[in-house]
Amino acid sequence: MNRFGKIIFALAFFAAASVFSLRAAEPAAAAGVHQATHAAAEAAEPIVAPIAPALFHIGPLPVSNSIICTWIVALLILVIVRFSTWNIKMIPSGMQNLLEVLCEAWEELAGGVLEPKVVRWVFPFATTFFLFAVLANFVDLIPGVGSIGYGIRDTASSLPFAIHEAHTPFFRPPTSDANLTFAMASIFFVMSLFWALKYNGPIGLIKHVFAVKVETNKYAFIPLFLLFIFIGIMETFSILFIRPVALALRLYGNVYGGETMLTMSLAQKSIFWSVLLSLPGYLFETAVCVLQAFVFAMLTIAFVGTLCTPSDEHGH
Repeated sequence: MNRFGKIIFALAFFAAASVFSLRAAEPAAAAGVHQATHAAAEAAEPIVAPIAPALFHIGPLPVSNSIICTWIVALLILVIVRFSTWNIKMIPSGMQNLLEVLCEAWEELAGGVLEPKVVRWVFPFATTFFLFAVLANFVDLIPGVGSIGYGIRDTASSLPFAIHEAHTPFFRPPTSDANLTFAMASIFFVMSLFWALKYNGPIGLIKHVFAVKVETNKYAFIPLFLLFIFIGIMETFSILFIRPVALALRLYGNVYGGETMLTMSLAQKSIFWSVLLSLPGYLFETAVCVLQAFVFAMLTIAFVGTLCTPSDEHGH
């Protein structure tokens, strides 16, 4: 399987993860409970609901507006990669050249942290994480996302972007839904443990986490052994909980915060103030979208590097 095939294979995990990120959402009809008078709606602040509402159901599973965008982004990447590499040329051009540059760049970045055999395992996933995250983040910048939908809207605003709880958008940036970012972090968690076991072996992984990693004499060995046992317990807690949660919340928090900022900027009653406040916000969010996707992918490489390091580098 070539590296483009590995990217397509890794992307399939996101489509599967999006299904598992489905959960019970507040029905749109329940939003009617929050309706108030026109004066109250006029004074209310535009908000972005923390829970992505369900648009329809597939059997017992609700499909939210963020899931719809997840599937669209995944399909877009699959189509671009497949058609760009349908007839691979020896001298690449166009989209094939762009994809090869992207893959080679991430392969070199991973090669600066990991040894070659681990790079072959990790970089297709890191590249896919970056591609998926950056396009999913950019959904936040598309006009109409988060605003076009059904339900009650604040008619006092000069622009059709003032969203209240009774309004259900058809689309929502995928990474502004914590369910998806936790699904991505869960994929990383499972694969990182798999690579760590493949690299170290079960006994080797335990030694890697808990063993004394400095040269010592027999008198200092016992206190150092107890110290590294404590450090190993903390490292285990980090591997199992802190790293996946940090990955998920970093990406979710930045995109959700940016979506909220843009929603509030565009909901001003004056067109002048809406444009004036939203333009810097769009420029800022463009940089944040790329940066957070890059950070997410780089952290996956760095975290795997802490688990797949040759033992001789630790002085074992």
